[in-house]
Amino acid sequence: MKLVFERREAASRSATLATPLIALGLTILTSLILFAALGKPAGQALYSLLLEPFDGWYNISELLLKMGPLMLIAQGLAIGFRANVFNIGAEGQLIIGAICASALPVYFPEGTSPLMLPAMIVMGAVGGAVWAGLAAGLRTRFNANEILVTLMLTLIATQVLNYLLLGPWKDPHGFNFPQSVMFPDVALLPILLPGTRVNISVLAALIVSGLAYVLMRHRFSGYQLLVGGLAPRAARYAGFSEDRAVLMSLLFGGLAAGFAGACEVAGPLGQLQRSVSTGYGYSAIIVAYLGGLNPLGIVISAFLMAALFIGGDNAMVSADLPVAAVFVFQGLLLVFYLGSLTFIRHRVTFSWQGPA
Repeated sequence: MKLVFERREAASRSATLATPLIALGLTILTSLILFAALGKPAGQALYSLLLEPFDGWYNISELLLKMGPLMLIAQGLAIGFRANVFNIGAEGQLIIGAICASALPVYFPEGTSPLMLPAMIVMGAVGGAVWAGLAAGLRTRFNANEILVTLMLTLIATQVLNYLLLGPWKDPHGFNFPQSVMFPDVALLPILLPGTRVNISVLAALIVSGLAYVLMRHRFSGYQLLVGGLAPRAARYAGFSEDRAVLMSLLFGGLAAGFAGACEVAGPLGQLQRSVSTGYGYSAIIVAYLGGLNPLGIVISAFLMAALFIGGDNAMVSADLPVAAVFVFQGLLLVFYLGSLTFIRHRVTFSWQGPA
């Protein structure tokens, strides 16, 4: 007996839209069993994960704060994913973007120029794009697999960060902690909601989402990216460049991740730290797919994933959950989403093979 997946001519639109809800329901059910097997209060754990992030203005403000980088990175990654260019190294691109953005306030800690913040944002975005461009060059020139290259570049970026914070950029008055000096006020993003840590990076993420929607739905250049990545032969016949599609897809992803890194050091951190990213680059992959690689869907899925970030921290305290359990919840969400989507887009049949 052989299981055969036959692609449907047209998947049900209502079923496709319901896929994230199906995946969330299956994830909750599986997590209940998992938490109970661990001997943890399953009900309390799920409450902390899914509902407590909306309990009080402080939790909601922190949710919005974490939503910004997730949305930014996911929008950049989704452009490449739609073109079959898989950038798995957004974490490293975020780190490099944070390093490049931090160079100005580290070398000019007493700076007062109002141009410092815009320059930091530009340097961070360009740094992330250049780091992704290394993978693009290796892919287009030597046909190296961008999944492996971007992943390995993330490890290198982490070591560069460690070197700087344990060496030349270490704050001499930081009590031996691996962190840079605190940034001056001109190097910090303005607060959007008074009394919270939410800054204007959330608005920037929403603007980027709108631009991504226009690019992929209403611009010919977006169509060229899709064709160049999905159908290289047809692209060459039509005069589109496959290499250009790969290059632009990775550059967009790196640009968005580097932008997010600059916003982190210029926002809630106010300095360069080893914890500049808490897994945003990897979680953004889940955000991109959970949003159906649709710019509008990504906004919603970024909101959900940000809630899981806040809820995970709460669950570790209130339900004594290990941090690994929170990551498992996120992973299950992606697995069930992709699995559900497979059954919606394909018709499953059984093929019987008799004896030879």
